[in-house]
Amino acid sequence: MPNDFANTQSTDAKMIPVIDVSGAISGDGINSVADAIYNAAINHGFFYISNHGIDSVLMEQAFAVSKAFFELPEVEKQAVAVDRNQRGWLAQGMSRLQGSKTHDLKEVFFWGPHTEADDVDVQACKPLCALNQWPRDFPRLYEDLTPYYDAVCQMARRVMAAVAVSLDQPANFFDKAYAKPLARGQMVYYPASTPQDHAEARFGVAPHTDFGVLTVLLQDSSGGLQVRAKSGDWIEAPPIPGTLVCNIGDLLARWSNKRFASTIHRVINRTSHARYSIPVFFDPHTDTVIDPVDLGVSANNSLFEPVCTGEYIMGRNIKSFAQYKK
Repeated sequence: MPNDFANTQSTDAKMIPVIDVSGAISGDGINSVADAIYNAAINHGFFYISNHGIDSVLMEQAFAVSKAFFELPEVEKQAVAVDRNQRGWLAQGMSRLQGSKTHDLKEVFFWGPHTEADDVDVQACKPLCALNQWPRDFPRLYEDLTPYYDAVCQMARRVMAAVAVSLDQPANFFDKAYAKPLARGQMVYYPASTPQDHAEARFGVAPHTDFGVLTVLLQDSSGGLQVRAKSGDWIEAPPIPGTLVCNIGDLLARWSNKRFASTIHRVINRTSHARYSIPVFFDPHTDTVIDPVDLGVSANNSLFEPVCTGEYIMGRNIKSFAQYKK
């Protein structure tokens, strides 16, 4: 591959805006937040959020336990090897996104909402509704990670209220769909990429769009997240201290009848050290039907057939992860 593999342009606020969401968190200024989200969602599909109310201590704690988990011996991580419900540890080489030339250069730990074995959705084996796999010999993972996850989910509900207002709906429009959300989390470890990785066109994550509704990403200071702008150019989405990155997924692009953009993005770790990130995919209940008609689009003008959230995401997972190919 040429030396300019995965090169990008620098970015600025005109390309990926920073949105102060405090008005949505408090509820006192939701309209201005909604306007900003709408503009970002139709023009970019990506935006940073500031003043989100999540304590920086929880972020640092989540990163620290993520690093500690990935440094465990492989035999200990293998004890919670990823299952077909997308819970547990995914080894390197097991993720290959549809259309990519090779596997992704990463390890992942997947989890979701806390559920019990007698949960009705678990009992019915509904897509992506499952028990988490927490390592017994490393209880710190659950103890230190879930406070951050809970805080993200609480905050994301308020962001979704602003999304509803941005689409000319009442602020509580998504409440029923999110009464029992999927809200899947990932801890991701990216080793430094090598010249051989570049030669094989191997990314930390190959170019893709996210599958669901709204992604909320905590990235460390390493950089490496790249977004494809409307112009077709790739731009950097560098870490901005104190912010989180949000992006629109395929299901919200469908729901909005393509008013919102689900933007292609990728990750490459060019540093000499490990990169860590923690995305939370804040998606509605598995049975939620995604239909533009529900957001005021006439049946004649709808660009998409209705799809079920869980079935759609699971269908994308099956094409992307090795545990489904066994």
